[in-house]
Amino acid sequence: MESIRYTLFDTAVGRCAIAWSDAGLVAVQLPEASEAHACARLKARFGNAVEAAPDEAASRAAGAISALLRGEPAELSGIVLDLARVPDFHRRVYVVARDIAPGQTLTYGELAARVGAPGAARAVGQAMGRNPFPIVVPCHRVLAAGGRVGGFSAHGGIATKLRLLGIEQFHRDRAAGDLPYEAAAALEHLRARDRKLARLIDRVGPYRLQLKRTPSLFAALAESIVYQQLNGRAAASIHARLCALFPNAHHGPDAALLARMSDTRLLGAGLSSGKLAALRDLAQRTLEGELPTLEQAQAMDDELLVERLTQVRGIGRWTVEMLLVFRLGRPDVLPLDDYGVRQGFALTFGTDAKADRAGMARRGERWRPFRSVASWYLWRALDLSRATAQE
Repeated sequence: MESIRYTLFDTAVGRCAIAWSDAGLVAVQLPEASEAHACARLKARFGNAVEAAPDEAASRAAGAISALLRGEPAELSGIVLDLARVPDFHRRVYVVARDIAPGQTLTYGELAARVGAPGAARAVGQAMGRNPFPIVVPCHRVLAAGGRVGGFSAHGGIATKLRLLGIEQFHRDRAAGDLPYEAAAALEHLRARDRKLARLIDRVGPYRLQLKRTPSLFAALAESIVYQQLNGRAAASIHARLCALFPNAHHGPDAALLARMSDTRLLGAGLSSGKLAALRDLAQRTLEGELPTLEQAQAMDDELLVERLTQVRGIGRWTVEMLLVFRLGRPDVLPLDDYGVRQGFALTFGTDAKADRAGMARRGERWRPFRSVASWYLWRALDLSRATAQE
């Protein structure tokens, strides 16, 4: 009996696994609910699979997959696949699908045409649904007609598919020096102005904030509304189901289409009635031109943007501050009402941040014009504290 070996490894989207034979890679396993689930699924597919240290080829494959999921350039075309268990038509589909570049997509129909089987979109969809090599054969880059997200068989479903597309889209669009300010200059300024903050910077290490791209201000704010008061996994699932209602789902919802969509469809995605009302208000204000476009927002003063956007139901100052820091790359935002920043401040400066909001604002004056960078390090201070508590 042929020997199948597997190994698990960490990636930016969670713990993945690969399985291989002497002939090449036989499976890629995207993150499951737990490591035990991942191992169980592999053993169900390959009854004789055993966990083993990766050989050179498997190690290269795992490294390339990890790099791609971090958004880094990665060469996956050289990964050899063991296709012995794959039907002939599926083989042809997988060969062509491997040519889809990161950040690009095809529909099932377009892929069928490239395979030489026009009209076989459904068969291509079935091949994608049974793809044993996700990421290496990038089935997440294949969409349904009209750019709709289609299905995805990995754990997390369309939420995982949209996350993978988002990672690739972000890093495809990202240019060198993406932040509109120099991180080195910011750190030099903060170190010189605040010794205690300088010690935190030394503990945390390099400044690694990465801007999150968005096709429109509407899409960014709609995502913020969905995520409010929910844990990340639940919010991602609801947001993915919402996006799946629209063409080009990986670009997020569209204001005009959302305004015409029935309450029944939107509530069916998992939205609460309150969030539905907020999204409808956001869409209406967007369509009526009350809100700036993304390009206009990029040129607006921080406080003016806060004033304009907080007119929308469900959008408060904190939501706009997160937009300023993580979407627009503004360097001088200090979110005084953010739990993580306030707790990080208390840990760093030995004060009760909840009781001393004014004190945090006063100390923040030292950090101008790079209070966003200081805030990022205060978030990391809380992360360090939690990590230490778990040891």
